[in-house]
Amino acid sequence: MSPHPHRALSGPSNSPGRPDERDERVGKATSGEIVRPTRLTEQQFWALADIPAEAEWFANIRNKHTRRAYKLDVHDFLNFTGIDVVGIRAVTRPHVIAWRKDLERRQLSPSTIRRKLSALSALFGYLCEYNANYLNPVNGVERPAADANEGKTPAIGDAQARALLACPSSDTLKGKRDGALLATFLYHGLRAEELVKLKVKDVQERRGVKHFRVHGKGSKIRYVPVHPAALDRIDAYTAAAGHALDLEGALFRPTKVAAGAIIEKAIAYRSVYDVIKRYAVAANIPVAEFCVHSLRATAATNALDNGSDIAKVQEWLGHANVSTTRLYDKRKTRAEDSPTFKVAY
Repeated sequence: MSPHPHRALSGPSNSPGRPDERDERVGKATSGEIVRPTRLTEQQFWALADIPAEAEWFANIRNKHTRRAYKLDVHDFLNFTGIDVVGIRAVTRPHVIAWRKDLERRQLSPSTIRRKLSALSALFGYLCEYNANYLNPVNGVERPAADANEGKTPAIGDAQARALLACPSSDTLKGKRDGALLATFLYHGLRAEELVKLKVKDVQERRGVKHFRVHGKGSKIRYVPVHPAALDRIDAYTAAAGHALDLEGALFRPTKVAAGAIIEKAIAYRSVYDVIKRYAVAANIPVAEFCVHSLRATAATNALDNGSDIAKVQEWLGHANVSTTRLYDKRKTRAEDSPTFKVAY
């Protein structure tokens, strides 16, 4: 008898060389050629069937940065308890409380401790959902209080934003690209990863208005109207770079290429940070407190300050919860509104 009795349960099958008509219909590529469906080998099938639910959870986190952070957080817990990922199903609430106390002993910030507990809770929530665990031991474990009034990412003032936009030269290709890049951040509040993913075809017209087709977190698509000031810079940049009609290529690309060559790949994620830091120095913005995400916070605060509804800003930024959007609202910390400047003797 086969060691895997399920193997006896077989329906109509086709040999790899003879896909049925339906497979041929759904497998046709745009070129008209037939793309034959892939078939797992028996060894591959049973190997996949043996993958534990813990590994499935990691694989289902699509955002690579979230996946990396959660993986590090879970491994931190595993190192503390001295177990492997399979033994995690024996974890109880006292284990989690002991870990939280150890995180506090290491003097990690409250937000970091909350994130680590959230990562572990997300894993156990997945295990419970798929009946791989009976309970979530993180439930009921007290977490450090979060500052719900304002996030830690600093925003810059309007004058600083104008100075930043004025820094790139309009006489060079790099200056044109960097000017368009800064304008895309400051006028639309995109995440760095969202900007890097933009393709030329993602600048598209909807009801007579140019929009960005933004690939956000969780594979969610949202459409953001393009500000005229940013559109002018983008048009000038793509015309100078020569890829305005290369619809499938990246919108923002490296500029260090051979003379006359056109490169399709996107600017590197790390390079975006370097560009922002370079111009922050040129605009006399404190680099130690400034980052790419500051431009997102600046755009959100400016939109709210000029009368935009917070629910609209939430949708604009691609936030799942309005409480996250409130963390980007820096209006309460504007120095010019402080009573300090109302005092007169």
